[in-house]
Amino acid sequence: MRDIVVTAVILGLIPWILVNPVVGVLTWCWLGFMNPHKLCWGFAQTFPFAQVVAIATLAALMTWKEPKKIPWTRETKTLLVFTLWMFVTTLFALNPEGAWEQWNKVWKIMFMTYVTLMVMNTPKRIHMLLWVTALSLGFYGVKGGIFTLMTGGNFMVLGPQATFIGVRGGIALALNMTIPLMRYLQLTTSQRWIRIGLGVAMALTGLAVIGTHSRGGFLGAVAVSFFLILKTRRKFFYTLLLALTAYGILSFMPSFWAERMHTIETYEEDASAMGRINAWLFAFNLAKARPIGGGFECFRDWLFDRYAPNPGEVHDAHSIFFEVLGEHGFVGLALYLALILMTWRTATWIKRQAHGVSETQWLADAATMIQVSLVGYMVGGAFLGLAYFDLFYHLVGLVVLCRVLVERYQSGEDVRIGDYAFF
Repeated sequence: MRDIVVTAVILGLIPWILVNPVVGVLTWCWLGFMNPHKLCWGFAQTFPFAQVVAIATLAALMTWKEPKKIPWTRETKTLLVFTLWMFVTTLFALNPEGAWEQWNKVWKIMFMTYVTLMVMNTPKRIHMLLWVTALSLGFYGVKGGIFTLMTGGNFMVLGPQATFIGVRGGIALALNMTIPLMRYLQLTTSQRWIRIGLGVAMALTGLAVIGTHSRGGFLGAVAVSFFLILKTRRKFFYTLLLALTAYGILSFMPSFWAERMHTIETYEEDASAMGRINAWLFAFNLAKARPIGGGFECFRDWLFDRYAPNPGEVHDAHSIFFEVLGEHGFVGLALYLALILMTWRTATWIKRQAHGVSETQWLADAATMIQVSLVGYMVGGAFLGLAYFDLFYHLVGLVVLCRVLVERYQSGEDVRIGDYAFF
């Protein structure tokens, strides 16, 4: 029954997508972040819904009457160069079969990022996109928080299998990135009951992060909490609230959870942590030996025999930075870091230009919370190989769109956020 319902909903959206590509982008994001078909038990699990939605969106885009322009900023140019460089490294990959399979996934994420930039170019569309993103991942935050409460934290919170968030580190990273987006929605919502609901969702999502038992997720949660307080209004109130919440959560979790978190301080005695360091040194040695890196899916045992200090300890990258370094070399890492830095600096520019102006304050709030989300990505990602997680590139696109709107406002255009009729 679940398969039939999900299939009926998605395919039922196709006629709307063919009329309006905005619906297609929103549906693509819903499928990419929530993966509702992966919650099914039958044929829907493997049905190519994302491909069907993407084709319908492109078909609608071809007949769309609105101008179809990509804002060519430093971020979008760097992203294009990074994508092209990944194609080059795939051509010379040490694991060709695995590399081409991964490339087939990555280029689609990048391509749909540019489609999003062409389509979601109004205040209301950006706001809708943020709602869909936050609710899609927030579903797992609320569900995971309730699960953690009901089980006393004795079992791990996980996302659907065969997805970016199917492992505890992945779901923890995604939820840490989602909490700031919920906070943005709370700041820009006038309805009191929605603000309260979002506050409860944020608390449950934070509990779900703890319930993943992920050490990287825990560090990410600490970093996100610190920056939320640093960048939010009413700092004293939220500091006190967060301290009380953290005390309650830490007191609630079982003792073995605390013992696992304690290994962060004693990583030299932890086999898993030392295995990660071995993988990082492997990536560094590989990049030194091959300036273009090893290509996608190069963290393999036969390559560890050549480049790892300890060939017997074969691990995945376990870091977005070392994943890019090993797979795409120092050039790829430089492009990746430049993209992160440019996005951060553009968000800072948006805050300075939009803050304090009633028509654009929401853009300042969006930029601020996206920066906090990026903190969650960088801190959590430092211990997890999710360099191609589509939420990151999604946020890059959102920052670019927000900058375009600020510039439009400064040129004299009306940039009001619009009504909330889409609820």
